[in-house]
Amino acid sequence: MLRSRAVFRRFAMLGGSCSGGGLALRRSTGCIALCCRTCSLALRGPAAIGQAAAWRPTMDETRSEAARQALFCEQVLAKSGSNVLLETLREAKSVAAWEHFPQGDVFDPETGAQWYYHSHPPQEGQAEHGHFHCFVRPEGAKGPIHHLVAVGVDAYGRLVRLFTVNQWVVGDDWLEAEGTVALLPRFDLHFARPSYLVNRWLAAVLALYADEIAALIRERDKVLAGHRPDNGTPARDDRALEVTSELGVDLRQTAAGLGV
Repeated sequence: MLRSRAVFRRFAMLGGSCSGGGLALRRSTGCIALCCRTCSLALRGPAAIGQAAAWRPTMDETRSEAARQALFCEQVLAKSGSNVLLETLREAKSVAAWEHFPQGDVFDPETGAQWYYHSHPPQEGQAEHGHFHCFVRPEGAKGPIHHLVAVGVDAYGRLVRLFTVNQWVVGDDWLEAEGTVALLPRFDLHFARPSYLVNRWLAAVLALYADEIAALIRERDKVLAGHRPDNGTPARDDRALEVTSELGVDLRQTAAGLGV
């Protein structure tokens, strides 16, 4: 079930310089590559190549492969006594709420994918430690930046929810739902910083839940279209509305449902 909610919260200024050259997103307040069968067929002659060209993965096959990638990244990290969250924060000397990690954000110039992580102030009974804000710059480093989704994890780096936010939260360049949904396949990172496994895990999560994220983005626009603040503030600037849609998720449960 998708849910929308208004959250009243004060936020500190966030910022930082980006390793990609001044790309870190600032806000005024507040806050896969698939295994392809052509690889195994490429050395078997023209007939096999023709078969590969005709083959297209089904939606379930695409989702299953994304689930395998996400689980594989977690398993490799676990063997080293780490997890997605520890890898993201490993260079941090301290962790302050709402501070971007890694410093300067992560940006892949080939795909335009960008992300950063920040944590919440500690709250009793709160399962989520923080979240990864995921963006795409479709025109490159100097072009507009569009928020796709936030990926929430607990203190052990386990996926707990996906959600969208109001524009004021991240201060991105506004793009309506269908344009934003069209950018989802662009969130694909092959980048070593801060961890290749974290980057691949995030890309796999967005691929696995692409349909659910698309629904969340469309719900975001519906919520904003129906939001009328009493003081006349434009809906996308209303600090009383932070989270516009959300969905609780369990990676292992999803993978099991796909037979992975």
